Amino acid sequence: MDAATLSAAAPARPEGASLRTWVAVFGCLLGALIAVLDIQITNSSLPQIEGGIGTGADNGTWISTAYLIGEIIMIPLTDYFTRMFGLRRFILGSTVMFLVFSMGCAFATSLNQMIVTRGFQGFFGGCLIPLAFTVVLTRLPPHQRPIGLAAFALTATFGPAIGPTIGGYLTEQYGWPYVFFVNIIPGAVMLSLLYPTLEKSPMRLELLREGDWWGIGFMIVGLACLQTVLDEGNKDDWFGSPLIVRLSIIAAVCLIIFLVIQLRIEKPTIQLRLLKRRNFALGIIANTVVGFALFGSVYVLPTYLDEVQGYNSEQIGTVLAWVGLPQLVIIPFVPFLMKRIEPRLLVIIGLAIFATSCFMNTHLSFNDGGDQLMVTNIVRALGQAVVLSPLANITMAGMPPELSGQASGLFNMMRSLGGAIGTAILATIITKREQFHSNIIGQSVTPYGETVRNFLTEQQHYFMQRGMADAGAAYHQAEILLGNLVAQQSLIMGFSDTFAVLGGVLLVAAVAVAFTRRI
Repeated sequence: MDAATLSAAAPARPEGASLRTWVAVFGCLLGALIAVLDIQITNSSLPQIEGGIGTGADNGTWISTAYLIGEIIMIPLTDYFTRMFGLRRFILGSTVMFLVFSMGCAFATSLNQMIVTRGFQGFFGGCLIPLAFTVVLTRLPPHQRPIGLAAFALTATFGPAIGPTIGGYLTEQYGWPYVFFVNIIPGAVMLSLLYPTLEKSPMRLELLREGDWWGIGFMIVGLACLQTVLDEGNKDDWFGSPLIVRLSIIAAVCLIIFLVIQLRIEKPTIQLRLLKRRNFALGIIANTVVGFALFGSVYVLPTYLDEVQGYNSEQIGTVLAWVGLPQLVIIPFVPFLMKRIEPRLLVIIGLAIFATSCFMNTHLSFNDGGDQLMVTNIVRALGQAVVLSPLANITMAGMPPELSGQASGLFNMMRSLGGAIGTAILATIITKREQFHSNIIGQSVTPYGETVRNFLTEQQHYFMQRGMADAGAAYHQAEILLGNLVAQQSLIMGFSDTFAVLGGVLLVAAVAVAFTRRI
């Protein structure tokens, strides 16, 4: 057989994406990263921001709530706006507005100003996440798509983990406004990458007439009320608060009407019929649970370090860096693993590792600070790094290109919504389990027990030796100390129980993935 015949018989090498396409993909992924970073970047800096704008801790949670409301509303609308305005025009305009409102947050002087600017910052940043996912799915050829999905997974898992680290460092070193100023440089780089590489396309304003405006209206009101209930419920004692009750009723009614509209009209805002696809439906369930655990763990661990260990924002960020930074090393190898390990097995292994890291934190004590948590954080980084990319591959398998935008919006919205639900549930679990353990310990710690009497007597003598002349006052001080120790131990046990819940939830996600079809 001659060389020409051999050449003809050899399989053609698949054509890769052009440099221009890769630059556009990288620009979109950079946008997704800064949008995800801004979800968590303020968490470790809330006390400083609250002081800067002159509000209390009870109101400061609105700084995070406002961003999440805007983001969750925009994500499912992204596909519709992209078709109407064109990808290039829409993403560039949204990026500019995201940067404008980032600057507005930095210069806010009151809570009302901060809520408005954070809300619009989240709204315009929300589209950057599903657009990056859609560009990876539609612009890259199949053999290079795992690389793009791995890079997207980096933005989705690395961003929440490293956000508090960046926020804490900037706040301690330069002041809280730099938490928002930091968006300017990557935002400018993103614009410079996308402006010359994305193709121009005409606007299709005729789609305004086809818009599902009733559905959009009910969705906006329903999601805004639901997000507010989730973020404020634990602080306001859930349904013990008339405001939470009213918002819950409004959210339930609006979202039910929204779902009915989506199932009855020809061109819905969210294509719920995609859930008829087995892999997509099960993948959405698993992705929602991953969001629950991903954002939930980023909430629980800093709260533990703050309330139990007394860490400041920079110290908390340093501990969380061990969840984020190892992913920079691990995720580049995920496409290699996806070629050699069946995606379902890879996701299940990742979820099992993630769950293991949570179970490792179920025996916390007052001695467990940043150094003791390093190993569990590295294990968590390993688990998170190998989950999202193959999970996205499983979920989107066989999805027609024309439906990729709507599928992307639903996939990413549910991960964010899962994170909001997870944070609310875990905050409630911490509170309730702390109360439970306090009651249990309190039944044993009584003045009639010999151990307690000996402890109080020893502490009374200790305080008297330190200059407290009144024996009664010294004994009372010993009782206060004992009460604080009980409260502290109850809180630690509450956090341990919360990590156990996180581990169990991740195992549920693994079961959902196990029932998906092999691709």
